[in-house]
Amino acid sequence: MKRDYSLLGPDGARAVETGLAAAEWYHTEVPRKVMKELMQRSDQPAIRDTVIWLGSMVVLAGIGIAFWPSFWTIPAWLAYGVLYGSASDSRWHECGHGTAFRTAWMNNAVYEIASFMIMRNSATWRWSHARHHTDTYIVGRDPEIAVMRPPAFFKLILNFFGVFDVAAALPRLAYNAVLGPTTEEKTFVPQSEWGKVARVARIHMAIYLATLALAIWLGSILPLMVIGLPRLYGAWHHVMTGLLQHGGLADNVIDHRLNSRTVYMNPISRFVYWNMNYHVEHHMFPMVPYHALPRLHDAIKHDLPAPNPSIAAGFAEMWPALRRQLRYEDYFLRRELPEGAKPYREDFHRAALGDLPETAIPAE
Repeated sequence: MKRDYSLLGPDGARAVETGLAAAEWYHTEVPRKVMKELMQRSDQPAIRDTVIWLGSMVVLAGIGIAFWPSFWTIPAWLAYGVLYGSASDSRWHECGHGTAFRTAWMNNAVYEIASFMIMRNSATWRWSHARHHTDTYIVGRDPEIAVMRPPAFFKLILNFFGVFDVAAALPRLAYNAVLGPTTEEKTFVPQSEWGKVARVARIHMAIYLATLALAIWLGSILPLMVIGLPRLYGAWHHVMTGLLQHGGLADNVIDHRLNSRTVYMNPISRFVYWNMNYHVEHHMFPMVPYHALPRLHDAIKHDLPAPNPSIAAGFAEMWPALRRQLRYEDYFLRRELPEGAKPYREDFHRAALGDLPETAIPAE
């Protein structure tokens, strides 16, 4: 049966009827004392990382502006783009959870800045992401499913340059600024927040229009190299890591070990990604701060599928699965659990949604 990813379609209603919506998810057991320590919030790690992040952007933009339009500025702009168009995604995400900093106003300030950079309405996406965690990869319920079935490879590849994301964000920005949230957004944004959605959109639009006006007045794209264009050419890292989160894995299940992927990454990618490579761990326990996720991983890895040892290994596993989904929409990668781990609740998953096990799909 073809999946309908619309939040207003039959799959969403079916998820509610079968008990998948707002279901009770599986969690690995963690001793109370250990979990209490892991959930401790602190300003210091996030202040350090934010100073490095924004400070590096100031330095790189300064180099790019000072030596514009020399070709020697290209490395500076490329690095600036990743910090603007990719690192902002993880900062928006973690500060939206309210766990990056201990101090609330710091979380909110970085959340607003990062939301603007990644071209997301901060009032809308706070609720969108709450739904994503409540109904992770439940078709018709989760508004943040990045890889649909069958996969649209052309779209996925172009999004490494932010093309489709930005093309969708701009008209939504205009709509929100004039009319508030869209019909689908109203399914998860409380009515009390609809006015805020419009206000945020108007602020973002005003900044973009002012930047565009300055570029026209100067007769140069330089202002757009600082604000706007990095969301395109710097998007590749957050798209690369984002695809690995759930791509090729099961949908319509209530066990994050089945629908999420943990990948070991190099220190630079972990800084840009703010440790979200520990993605099974994050979904199981979303209130554990990003800086504690490696320790959480060590505490529960005995109950989780083996992590992919690298980004390349993650893609080597995921990409063939996405190709097979072009022919067999119900195909998914079933991650093997270590000996002694609690088994998947596959009886519930198959009975509720009819997803086929891997062995039921013809091999290529």
